[in-house]
Amino acid sequence: RHRGAVGLCLSYAATRKIEPFYKGGRIQVTPFMFCPCGSKVNVIDVETGALLHSLQQEEDVTAFVLSPDDEVLVTGSRALLLRRWRWREGPSLPGGCDSTIKVWDMVKHYCTHNLKGSSGVVHLVQFHPDISRLQLFSSSIDYKIRIWDLSSSRCVAALEGHFSAVTSLAFADGNSLLSSGRDKICMVWDLESRQSKRTVPVYETVEAAVLLPKEGDFSQLGVKNQGLHFVTAGSKGILRVWEAASGACVHSQAVPFALQEEPSERSLSQCQFVPARNELLTVSMEHNIVFYDAQSLQLRKQLAGYNEEVLDVKFLGPGDSHIVVATNSPQLKVFELATSHCQILYGHTETILALDVFRKGLMFVTCAKDRSVRLWRMGRAGRVTCVAQGLGHAHGVGAVACSRMKESFVVTSSQDCTIKIWNIPESLTSKAKAALISSPEPLHARVTERGHDKDINSVAVSPNDKLLATGSQDRLAKLWSCSDCSLLGVFSGHKRGIWCVQFSPVDQVLATSSADGTLKLWGLRDFSCLKTFEGHDASVLKIIFVSRGAQLLSSGSDGLLKLWTIKTNECVKTLDGHEDKIWGLHSNKKDDMVVTASSDSCITLWQDVTEIEEKEAQAKQEEQIMKEQELSNLLHEKRFLKALGLAISLDRPHTVLTVVKAILREPEGRRHLEENIVRLRKDQKEAVLAFLVTWNTNSRNCHEAQAVMETLLRHEAPDTLLQFSGIKSAVESLLPYTERHFQRLSRLLQASTFIEFMWHNMRLADVAQQDQGTL
Repeated sequence: RHRGAVGLCLSYAATRKIEPFYKGGRIQVTPFMFCPCGSKVNVIDVETGALLHSLQQEEDVTAFVLSPDDEVLVTGSRALLLRRWRWREGPSLPGGCDSTIKVWDMVKHYCTHNLKGSSGVVHLVQFHPDISRLQLFSSSIDYKIRIWDLSSSRCVAALEGHFSAVTSLAFADGNSLLSSGRDKICMVWDLESRQSKRTVPVYETVEAAVLLPKEGDFSQLGVKNQGLHFVTAGSKGILRVWEAASGACVHSQAVPFALQEEPSERSLSQCQFVPARNELLTVSMEHNIVFYDAQSLQLRKQLAGYNEEVLDVKFLGPGDSHIVVATNSPQLKVFELATSHCQILYGHTETILALDVFRKGLMFVTCAKDRSVRLWRMGRAGRVTCVAQGLGHAHGVGAVACSRMKESFVVTSSQDCTIKIWNIPESLTSKAKAALISSPEPLHARVTERGHDKDINSVAVSPNDKLLATGSQDRLAKLWSCSDCSLLGVFSGHKRGIWCVQFSPVDQVLATSSADGTLKLWGLRDFSCLKTFEGHDASVLKIIFVSRGAQLLSSGSDGLLKLWTIKTNECVKTLDGHEDKIWGLHSNKKDDMVVTASSDSCITLWQDVTEIEEKEAQAKQEEQIMKEQELSNLLHEKRFLKALGLAISLDRPHTVLTVVKAILREPEGRRHLEENIVRLRKDQKEAVLAFLVTWNTNSRNCHEAQAVMETLLRHEAPDTLLQFSGIKSAVESLLPYTERHFQRLSRLLQASTFIEFMWHNMRLADVAQQDQGTL
């Protein structure tokens, strides 16, 4: 692969960013997914996870709704404003609102109803689906469901039965209503008699109840009889199907083994039926969005709406098709890069601090504050399961590294200042045997060694699996034997704690990075410092070798990445891609992509663009040469307008000046210049104005600058000139230099008048003498 003049990487470009798109609130799905995120409503392509639009307002969005034709969106904010958007274009209507219920005419932009009578905050409003009935249903803090007649603007009934907040309303047909509540019940109401027909105890706080469609085969969900069936979602985190007539639960989603002990982690806040996709959508308290097949409840797609601080990230999969991410939570996230589909992996009980992936890309290991280390395996279709767990550290486990040659061991280090080496049984490394594992097998530490006097921040394994390196808050890095964890040597020289250690893939060299803002390279034979790289203004949190070991890439706590060439000691590129500390940094197997993860909740994918940029530069250079040749031909043929246009397109002030000088050298050059300047487009005139500001600073070129300026002032109306971009700064720059040129001309004129006077007087005396001689 060709890279740079000497095979080095010279630049990376951010090709993709995985950032928060949903921070809570009701989601709506049409062919697209609309998600509130702070002061924005984001429009997401469900298939790719790509952000299509972002509707931004000044205040946080508190609620929004989409029109049935998917064209108009209305947002409500904390500033008590309603804003109407044709979401493909932008906002079109602001309006006001208070704690009563208001009904608005969307076409004429005025309030048609102001419904008073609810007690406290109204949190749920819904129109009856039959437009001819003109009814609105609402629920407020008193737990009653009020029915409003819109023709008389009066409350005609209050349905009482819930003892806690009503969370959803669903209309079964014209005369039946299903309501769910946080009082752990669902109720079916007869809207003719306005009485409760049935109360179904659900035994969990219900956040949403969704009616199953009458059409369709739902036999896989236990639906055997005709009649009303509905799905509930709530605090237990699973979907359950209920038969309204009997009040029986006819189907429950299976709970994965890892979830059985942690029900609070998977509590659901929303559920809705998406007819366009024939899917059920659920949203968890952790802002994970999941799509299930409506007829089987098989998982179809999972998207992560929000990552907190991202603490680590690695490429995963044989072809680096996925990334695995630790996001300041006990859950692990595995993103499929092609679709943004996200698996949420449960197992750890406290925040995951670090992770590492084995060379083949199918197995990886995580460590967490819960003092454990877990081994995971990616199976068919990218599905990941936990296959082993190791316990034994006395404090949180902060760093982990995998063996490099085979999937034979992992190394961990902890706040308890110890290093542990864990052997991996062969039964876990073979595909066939690993597939039979139903629950995680125990891992056993082969050796434990006290390594440092303070927290160990980083651990690394050498490419041949024979050596270990550790870096600690005690400012030291240490080298250990992998076989028995015996100490081989100490690397001393950093002025503050060491954040990261890495072995070179090609040389007998160790790289370290520190809170003192430097990177150092050390020889493994004599433990001496070979090189120091200075340039970061903040702690250097992570380093990796790239370009087959010829370069280093480092990330800092200021959100900057720096690319260093080891041979020359120079920083060849600084990349500003994050707003906060970059904790995660990893390159793919091909060595042409890098992924970074930061405290700013964003994950960025970077592409090595050295070759692309070189080709672009070469193509640009060739194009410039061609244009310059063409310019020379145009001047020779005296086609001045085309020559001016071409010179302006080259964006070189000096080239345009050459053309102007060539025109002025012609007989009647001033007239030619005036004719051609007048015929230029507005954008070309703006460019010439910017150029003549530069020419006017030099007395050699001021005549050309003044000639062009005179043409513009004479032929452009003042109002038109004021519309030119950069006119204010241009005038400010032109005035002092023009005054200076006029002062110089005035002095020159005075001097020439004096010389002429002297010469005239000298000639008169000379003539008088000649006259006397002739006499």
